[in-house]
Amino acid sequence: MISRNIVLAGLAAALFAGPALAHHSFAMFDAAKTVNLEGTVKEFEWINPHSWVHLAVADAAGKIETWSFECGSTGQLMQSGWTRDIIKVGDKINIGFHPLKDGSNGGQLLTAKLSDGKELCQGGACRAANRPQ
Repeated sequence: MISRNIVLAGLAAALFAGPALAHHSFAMFDAAKTVNLEGTVKEFEWINPHSWVHLAVADAAGKIETWSFECGSTGQLMQSGWTRDIIKVGDKINIGFHPLKDGSNGGQLLTAKLSDGKELCQGGACRAANRPQ
């Protein structure tokens, strides 16, 4: 009886773990384009499954718009040298990113250059930067 309960508990755990493995596509980003944008950090969300950087950016008319950039997980970012407090509200930064295909204000963050000159990257952007020439 006990081993039957253990087997049933294991099956139930496996069924409920399935959704945790699901992940969204990056098809909403235009990987053929890389854009750079400078702005002031409004918020840095150090969260899983994806961290976010939100910038205040002045448009051509001087109106401030919010742009949001999706990053990797906190674990992925830490492997690339990021920390919870590396980006602070009010920091001026330049973001390199793949834009959203629908033209919305945001994209997939590739690189970030901080006002002190420190350069951050994530994912494929880090691999490309460290690739032997």
